[in-house]
Amino acid sequence: MTTPWGEPVLARFPEDPRDRLRAWDASDAYLLRHLAERRVPLSGTVVVVGDRWGALVTALAAHRPTQITDSWLGQEATRANLARNTVEPGTVRLLTTQDPPPDRIDVLLLRVPKSLALLEDQLLRLAPAVHADTVVVGTGMVKEIHTSTLDLFERILGPTRTSLAEQKARLIFCTPDPSLKRPANPWPYRYTLPDGIGPVSGRTVVNHAGVFCADRLDIGTRFFLKHLPASRGGGRVVDLGCGNGVVGTAMALADPGAEVLFVDESFQAVASAEATFRANDVPGHAEFRVGDGLAGVPEGSADLVLNNPPFHSHQATTDATAWRMFTGARRTLRPGGELWVVGNRHLGYHVKLRRLFGNSDVVASDAKFVVLKAVKR
Repeated sequence: MTTPWGEPVLARFPEDPRDRLRAWDASDAYLLRHLAERRVPLSGTVVVVGDRWGALVTALAAHRPTQITDSWLGQEATRANLARNTVEPGTVRLLTTQDPPPDRIDVLLLRVPKSLALLEDQLLRLAPAVHADTVVVGTGMVKEIHTSTLDLFERILGPTRTSLAEQKARLIFCTPDPSLKRPANPWPYRYTLPDGIGPVSGRTVVNHAGVFCADRLDIGTRFFLKHLPASRGGGRVVDLGCGNGVVGTAMALADPGAEVLFVDESFQAVASAEATFRANDVPGHAEFRVGDGLAGVPEGSADLVLNNPPFHSHQATTDATAWRMFTGARRTLRPGGELWVVGNRHLGYHVKLRRLFGNSDVVASDAKFVVLKAVKR
């Protein structure tokens, strides 16, 4: 990527030579050009929120920025990109969305997230550290910035305007108003599950901002909950890509002897899963892990893996994440162990499962979704 501070070499994480998606886009480049052209002072505390693969903090490393991200993969990409560009360890401070933010922020740079709820939560958490002279600049592709996006900046931080579009990217300029009366932070959000969905019927769900369908039960998960496997009398169960943890919690309630591992690459999701599990006084043992799927989980250590894989990586539609999840599940399962997957019918997961496991059976289906089972032979 060409920037006013040099040409850092960048890659996504995990690296895949077949992946043609770049680790930056026009909105990252637009923001960096603006900072240089307007000679924005970067001598104070610089905070970068939502830097997807570390492009922004790698380019700005000389100014010792702090990165805040919800993505474990994004944080690992940042570590790798900083090392690739010979940035000394500790130059960039790496925080997650679950960590306390800095007490004072002089320059706040935000990559607009896909989730409006996550943006709301982050602005409310960061607002106390912003002062009247803080430079606030947001960035995103034109299709990512809506009137509701600008309304959040205006309501939480102060007067807001946008730039002209360049290469389908746009900047957001906000002038902080310390006297602004901000609303209370509604996150995390709690609600009661409906009846008729198995062991979690009427139970509590806790969602941190940014988790998929944070204010309601999505229809794919609802369908999955109605068709989960029967109690196995214990064993090791993995809720892979756990989101708010409702699927793993349902299995723990149905089978108190089971050990459940909740895994997601989102720090917000794993925090939600743990909060959901704790809120329902679920018996048995649970473990909560942030990471790249089942990487690092011992081979042959699971009896059952439950999965509702995503098919988007930011704005790109891709099956790479699902394939990594299925591959990781096969490695992690014991012989005779099962992978249960729910997905939209049109995604054709049965083809991938047959290729990987040599088998795939339909457990349940309707006009939109299908639940599949693959057994490790």
